Amino acid sequence: MPGPGAADRVRIYEVGPRDGLQNEARPIPLATKLRYLELLADAGLREIEATSFVAPSAIPQLADADALMSDLPRRPGVRYPVLVPNLRGLARAEAVGVNAVAVFTAASDAFTTRNIGMTVAESLDAFAPVLARAGELGWWRRGYVSTAFGCPYTGAVDPARAVAVAQRLLELGVDEVCFGDTIGVGVPPQVRDLTARSTDGGIPLERTAYHFHDTRGTALANVAAAMSAGIRTFDASTGGAGGCPYAPGAAGNLATEDLVYLLDAIGLGHGVALDGVLEAARFIADALGRPLATKVGQAGGWDPRTGRATGRA
Repeated sequence: MPGPGAADRVRIYEVGPRDGLQNEARPIPLATKLRYLELLADAGLREIEATSFVAPSAIPQLADADALMSDLPRRPGVRYPVLVPNLRGLARAEAVGVNAVAVFTAASDAFTTRNIGMTVAESLDAFAPVLARAGELGWWRRGYVSTAFGCPYTGAVDPARAVAVAQRLLELGVDEVCFGDTIGVGVPPQVRDLTARSTDGGIPLERTAYHFHDTRGTALANVAAAMSAGIRTFDASTGGAGGCPYAPGAAGNLATEDLVYLLDAIGLGHGVALDGVLEAARFIADALGRPLATKVGQAGGWDPRTGRATGRA
């Protein structure tokens, strides 16, 4: 793995407020969500995916997206992307001052059909005017390629398929593509293979991100593999919260606190304070009525000078 240096700075893209909460059945008060976002920014996170402008009936937990983005105090230097599925969602986002957007497709038709009611090709056609309008507005744009390693309905996914979808998203104008291991089946050799195929296909490393789920305990190993291949942007969710409601068994994103601990330990800069992340993780875990179950959430950080745990409640 490359040693520390300016070129090795890692971007942590926090998805807790959107992906971490979207599957929760019990309504979470707007004030709680706003405080959560504030704590994440306090911790030094500079990219925080805040919510999703989908139909309220599709994801009731995020039905307050308009109010949340209207009431959210925007921190200088912090980007708050939102997920949008169509022009209607984009118009809602525009009305409340959004300036960064993400669209969501996959490498598997079976998954997109169950998730958004379209094939992959149809979803890309639907996103074309969304991304074009966002570009006219000068917004930052991201494109997710979910099920990049495996689909819960059809099994293994050809990496060439994931790369082809990512290439099409770049053609449509996204600034960044994010490959998602939606059901947590990927392993390091597959990550290295997909990264190589992606770069060979003309997708720059600096425009590539990974979104790993820790469903089977491979998320941090996959991060290490991706970093060894030159990737420097990773999604994570405080407390490891989240999972896709359309992917059975997909519980558990890579925990932000686990990622931050790893990066600190190997000396890669990222600008995020572990103690602050733990505070945010404990806050949202308490709000959800469950204990913080992540590895670093339970054990805390570690001070090599004293041998003592740090950041524990």
